Amino acid sequence: MSIITRFAPSPTGHLHLGHAHSALFGWHAAVDHGGRFLLRIEDIDPARCRPEFERDLIEDLDWLGLDWPGPVRRQSEHLDDYRAALERLDRIGVTYPCFCTRREIEEEIARAGHAPHGPDGPIYPGTCRTLTAEERGNRLARGMPFAVRIDVVHALELAGRLTWHDRAAGTVRATPEMLGDAVLARKDVPTSYHLSVTVDDNLQGVTLVTRGEDLFFATHLHRLLQALLGYATPEYHHHGLLTGERGERLAKRDKAVSLRALRAAGRTPADVRAMAGFP
Repeated sequence: MSIITRFAPSPTGHLHLGHAHSALFGWHAAVDHGGRFLLRIEDIDPARCRPEFERDLIEDLDWLGLDWPGPVRRQSEHLDDYRAALERLDRIGVTYPCFCTRREIEEEIARAGHAPHGPDGPIYPGTCRTLTAEERGNRLARGMPFAVRIDVVHALELAGRLTWHDRAAGTVRATPEMLGDAVLARKDVPTSYHLSVTVDDNLQGVTLVTRGEDLFFATHLHRLLQALLGYATPEYHHHGLLTGERGERLAKRDKAVSLRALRAAGRTPADVRAMAGFP
């Protein structure tokens, strides 16, 4: 089977060396073995995504020497795909509307004392999971804002024991309950990162998901969504992350040096590929 990988940046800023490493990792994993490398733009956050950043990141990737066949998939152009998947999950009874604000969730966790913790901190306590159909209907009728969450316990009852194969970690048993009832969509945006990436990888026929090890725990939930939606499970490779001088992960929010700044400083594509770990 031909290897198909993808690089899926969000156009919320300029690419840095960490992005270059991830893009080159996926490109080589496919192209070096006669496969295909795809580019996807994850732009479901209209408040932060900007077209000029998309234009610039495509230019940066082209400058690095990466190429990809066919058109770029932009998530904002495929919201109906995510709505359809969400409706399918709703039909099998594994989603529910959550009307809790961030503050209400924090207060509920504080009252609970020793709240269960996941990889990213305390997990949602399931407050709205126990609402009656009448209570949910009344709140929806009043136009209350809400998020759509997965009922992870019920979902696991339907899906059963799940595993996936990671090229770095071997066979991994999926334990999505560690993430709690994660958000799959919101009232104004019919998807989340978790839902859209799972749908996109399936629709694009991705056979090897290459991404940073910081997303390893998210794969537990993605494996569950694949099972519920009847999707094939790709192979995974969660690669290491490039870090700064103090050992911190390179990130846009920390103003990591961008590829455009390196270009302006006279660095060549070969220089930047070497700096990103691909001499």
